[in-house]
Order: sequence, then C-alpha cells, then structure tokens
Amino acid sequence: MKVIHASLLIAAGLLCSGASLADEALAKAKGCLACHTVDKKLIGPTYKEVAQKYAGQKDAEAKLATTIVKGTPTPAGVGWQKEGKATLPFMPPNATVKPDEAAKLAKWILGLK
Repeated sequence: MKVIHASLLIAAGLLCSGASLADEALAKAKGCLACHTVDKKLIGPTYKEVAQKYAGQKDAEAKLATTIVKGTPTPAGVGWQKEGKATLPFMPPNATVKPDEAAKLAKWILGLK
C-alpha cells in the first residue's frame, strides 16, 4: 500500500513539474525568454514581478494573455521602467504567439510565486 501511495505522489509531482517545464519551453520557443526570466531582470520585468502585479486582479489571466500577444502601450510600460524593473518603456507585440498559447503562458506566469 505504501508503494502505491509513493508511486502516485511521484507521478503527480512529475505531471505538475512537466506542465511547468512545458510552459517554460513554450516561452523559450516564442522568444519570451529573450527579455524575461522567472526571477532575474533582463530587459523586461521578471515573471514573478508580473505575477505580483496581476495578483488579485479580476480577469488577470485574460489581461495578461492580451498583453503577451498585443504588447503594452508605451505609457503602461513606463511604470516598469520607472521602478527599475525594465529597460524598455514598453513591451512590443508578439505576433508569433497564438491566443491559446498566450493563455497557457499567462496561466503559467500567474502561477509563479
């Protein structure tokens, strides 16, 4: 019985980490990691900072998915730059990301703590 329990826990852990790695792989494939990382500032804010910004907001996932595809208008990005969390004043649109992919990325980013 203990072996079955342990096996189920290990399988669940692998499934959870596999989803996380898959979304990080998607971010890499779509060029997102050229400007962002999970926890170290590059050109744009870290994904953890983005998750904090959107935490508790209504429709956060949809808003972030839209931003991923369409980018930010210049004034929206200036806040990140003023706070020292980005070196560019805005995020350009990413036309290579499809809406369903943006939703997956947004869910992954918002799940980072």
